[in-house]
Amino acid sequence: MNPSVIIGSDPSGAPVRIDIEELLATRLLVQGNSGSGKSHLLRRLLEESAGLVQQVVIDPEGDFVTLAEPFGHVVIDAAAYAGDEIVRLAARIRRHRASVVLALDGLEVDAQMRCAAAFLNTLFDAPREEWYPALVVVDEAQLFAPAAAGDVAEDARRVSLSAMTNLMCRGRKRGLAGIIATQRLAKLAKNVAAEASNFLMGRTFLDIDMARAADLLGMERRQAEQIRDLARGHFLGLGPAISRRPVAVRIGEVRTRAKTSISGLMPLPTASSEDMATLLHDQPVVAPPPPLPIVAEAPPVASDELLGQIEAQVPTAEQVEPEPQGALFAAEETAAKLATILADMAAEPDCTFQGAPALFQDFTLRCRMARIAGHGMDLAQFRRRFALAVAGCVPEEPGWAQIVAIAGDVADDLLAPFLVIARAAQLGEPCPEDAELARIYGTSSAGRVRRLLEHYEKAALIVVRTDYGGRRSIGIPALGVSTAPLEQA
Repeated sequence: MNPSVIIGSDPSGAPVRIDIEELLATRLLVQGNSGSGKSHLLRRLLEESAGLVQQVVIDPEGDFVTLAEPFGHVVIDAAAYAGDEIVRLAARIRRHRASVVLALDGLEVDAQMRCAAAFLNTLFDAPREEWYPALVVVDEAQLFAPAAAGDVAEDARRVSLSAMTNLMCRGRKRGLAGIIATQRLAKLAKNVAAEASNFLMGRTFLDIDMARAADLLGMERRQAEQIRDLARGHFLGLGPAISRRPVAVRIGEVRTRAKTSISGLMPLPTASSEDMATLLHDQPVVAPPPPLPIVAEAPPVASDELLGQIEAQVPTAEQVEPEPQGALFAAEETAAKLATILADMAAEPDCTFQGAPALFQDFTLRCRMARIAGHGMDLAQFRRRFALAVAGCVPEEPGWAQIVAIAGDVADDLLAPFLVIARAAQLGEPCPEDAELARIYGTSSAGRVRRLLEHYEKAALIVVRTDYGGRRSIGIPALGVSTAPLEQA
């Protein structure tokens, strides 16, 4: 499956898409002067992909908090929380796959950099079982990854730049796809910008920025002039998730707006110049001020309450509209469809070499495409069901039921190879080859397979025997059976 979203249209009116799965692997850089439409582009991308993937927005101006109501993003007002609370919130966000907007507009620049760094580092340092795919959008990225020291404290600049470098350079393996937007490429640290493989370049006027944009787009310097002529909301796109050749994109409409947006001109006052001079120069008439209505300002949400909101949030990709006339399929049909989806995934080449969070995301999308109203599994349940599918297990069959029963205490990541070995022993087939066990285990290392068999043997799950001819057989004590001997290569 290659889910993609439409971000706009080319000059001929044909839709221009971004492949979200490819974007997760290759990252995105957006550049354009103030007023070129960068925030509009990011908003379009966030709105269109909200139902496909977790989203984390680092928002220095508070522009994206309006995503909360229509799309369910949790808004974190960074000014209301201490540093340790921000770290706790980030850890909970990673665990529960909540889409959030970290609003930094209430902080000074130094504090913004420190807060964003602590937040990003916590996402980056999450344990391996929580490496779920997520888009991490950083607006005004030159603030957090400056190319040179500025007016901010050196320690704040250093920690922020380190966090941004981790996001763009090493975040992919942890499921974090950086999407960074900047007004000027020359102000953005080169080692951060260089890690993006997808580019959307908007209007810019300075020669140094046009030259860098042209280099990234693979254009000749004399062609860089067209970047200066781009209209607001128009970009040049290139990259594996967008197009293999530079393509002109007019960004589509959005459903939300920033609270601080100014839509146009306002009429001037109608007073004459004499009246205006009088208003400006005359002494004001001091009058007792009218009583002001007392409006209680809503206190910031306590961190514990916000943690509860994050835990209670259902990932957008798993939200299913309730069917007005009951479930689409009967329980038996749903179970059969789930089994088919798992079997199809298990049959794909190299599926066992992918991380469990990425597989779980793919499984959820396949269920939605099959119109299954909720698969009812968490990550741990999915890992076990997927291991059964990789082994070709059919738990309803008597033979398989006996094997599954003795494998109840086997860890999920070690389950599939044991099931394959036990099934071969039950049927009296030759012992599985090391290469086959390595594929099922998701490794290319023969040493890991040997250590896996040693672990099984220490746990009294198997007994390995090699005869004088060098042929290996594996017995399953709990079943009282053994595989046929296999000639070792």
